[in-house]
Amino acid sequence: MSAYLDTARRVIRAETEGMLALAESLGDSFEKAIQTILAAKGRVIVSGMGKSGHVGRKIAATLASTGTPAQFVHPGEASHGDLGMVTESDVALVLSNSGETPELADLIAHTRRFSIPLIGVASRAESTLLRQSDVALVLPAAPEACGSGIVPTTSTTMTMALGDALAIALMEHRKFTPDHFRTFHPGGKLGARLSRVGDMMHRAIPLVTEDAPMSEALLVISQKGFGVTGVVDAQGQLSGIITDGDLRRHMDGLLAHKASEVMTANPRCIGPDSLAESALAEMQGRKITSLFVIDKGMPVGLLHIHDFLRTGIV
Repeated sequence: MSAYLDTARRVIRAETEGMLALAESLGDSFEKAIQTILAAKGRVIVSGMGKSGHVGRKIAATLASTGTPAQFVHPGEASHGDLGMVTESDVALVLSNSGETPELADLIAHTRRFSIPLIGVASRAESTLLRQSDVALVLPAAPEACGSGIVPTTSTTMTMALGDALAIALMEHRKFTPDHFRTFHPGGKLGARLSRVGDMMHRAIPLVTEDAPMSEALLVISQKGFGVTGVVDAQGQLSGIITDGDLRRHMDGLLAHKASEVMTANPRCIGPDSLAESALAEMQGRKITSLFVIDKGMPVGLLHIHDFLRTGIV
């Protein structure tokens, strides 16, 4: 085994031990932090300097995308006018491993002056930040993974995990649903997976009646380009589907048949309000390339596996 792998595994084990220690250390102060954030009418203002600042940006983004309005404010910029962004309706979440970061002084003083709730995260309970905080979240004593104790590694990992824990606890309390998540993530693969079937489906769909001759069904399959056609009964409800497999099974004397004699009855369908993710799972599980969308038994759309490829879901 190479020295590089030894180092990598030592680092990961050290950070894992820190995470386990963090999980065990959580208690009343975490509960109080959640209650403080829920009581605020404004945003969570996240701040930190250096590596803590990078972690803070991620925490603010995670909070905002999971239903808790949040904004990162750089402590240096705060001292030069951005303190005006931090109002009495907000709550401040300030990060500093040592708790003595000088650049945070003006922000901390601002929260004290205007009685803005302050949640501090640091590794030293007696630090200036945590002594000034309304809620002190103390990171457990855990060695940095670098071995020398000078490179922020375990401490930043614990801080990020603590931010995630706050965000998810708040999300679950607010009953944040995939619908809400889709609102904040409309773009990219994740947004596509959380979109509704009705947003993706084709509305000009291939349909024939049960008594239609197969010559008509073949023409409809060819014209629409999906490789299938739905079959509807006298009430217009979907009663079956004709696929290339059905055509192969009835190749002998195919044109002498009616659509109802060739179709596969009671095909798998999905509703327009279902998630695209559910439609994809259904198609992959059944090994099918097309899925009709029905509303009260009536066909209203069609999804093809190419739609998922086009939107980047698969």
